[in-house]
Amino acid sequence: MKITTESGNEFLLQSDADITIQEWFCTIRNTIDSLGTVQPFSALSVNVRKSASTEALHQGAEIKEKKNEQRRSLVFKLHYSASDSSERNRVKTRLKKFIIRRPSLKTLQEKGLIKDQVFGCQLVTLCKRENTTVPHFVRMCIEAVENRGLDADGLYRVSGNLSTIQKLRFVVNQEEKLNLDDSQWEDIHVVTGALKMFFRELPDPLFPHSFFEQFVEAIKISESDRKIKTLRNLVTHLPPCNRDTMKALFEHLRKIVVNASTNLMSTHSLGIVFGPTLLRPENEPGNMAVCMVYPNQIVERMILEFDAIFC
Repeated sequence: MKITTESGNEFLLQSDADITIQEWFCTIRNTIDSLGTVQPFSALSVNVRKSASTEALHQGAEIKEKKNEQRRSLVFKLHYSASDSSERNRVKTRLKKFIIRRPSLKTLQEKGLIKDQVFGCQLVTLCKRENTTVPHFVRMCIEAVENRGLDADGLYRVSGNLSTIQKLRFVVNQEEKLNLDDSQWEDIHVVTGALKMFFRELPDPLFPHSFFEQFVEAIKISESDRKIKTLRNLVTHLPPCNRDTMKALFEHLRKIVVNASTNLMSTHSLGIVFGPTLLRPENEPGNMAVCMVYPNQIVERMILEFDAIFC
């Protein structure tokens, strides 16, 4: 409470208790009234008091409203959180029931609801299903490239249109018949891109994980004759589908090298392209050379010494 006298003196009285301010005000007013003189102070004091009282009431109302708002907000949050948690639990329960009751992949395949896949399938499983040792799709791609693409610049190095390659992948997985001479597969880089994708998506690479270290050790041998003999011995011990598919692929790559003057794909270039695709360690090694250098060298050597290794 602020008091100003006629002489211009100002006094500021403060208290946290509203009742104390009220007592001060009544005391000062009674004192002024007992003097018998009319001074502007009385009216001023009343206005100040009313203003202070009104402001205190407003502040109290605002604080009360904020507290009520906070309570409502807290209640809403608690309710929302509980509701949200309950909904998540219901969804989890339904998903668990669905997973438990859902039919197996084998059952769906037997009913014809899901067709057997080509991409991403184990090589031995695919060959057994097709009653062959070289997948039909691999033979079709090799034949298409050799018939109309041996002179294509950057064969297997240049990337085809990815969306078209994915479309070809879908057709192979969903349809029984495929004609790579169809105009939609006219770009030979789409065919080569799909063949690389097939080998890249094999769960167990063309050079099986169990043989990876042995092939790496073989390529490290400095003596050429012993190196070739070791590689040949490893190839003969591969599963039949891996060995025959490997032979078909490297015979095809050798034909590409023969036409290197037009397609500009040397043995070294093909090693860079196919090394990481055909040879992958099961666990990531700390030595980068194991993943990058040796696989490339193995592919190069298999192309250069095709006759000695496979024939």
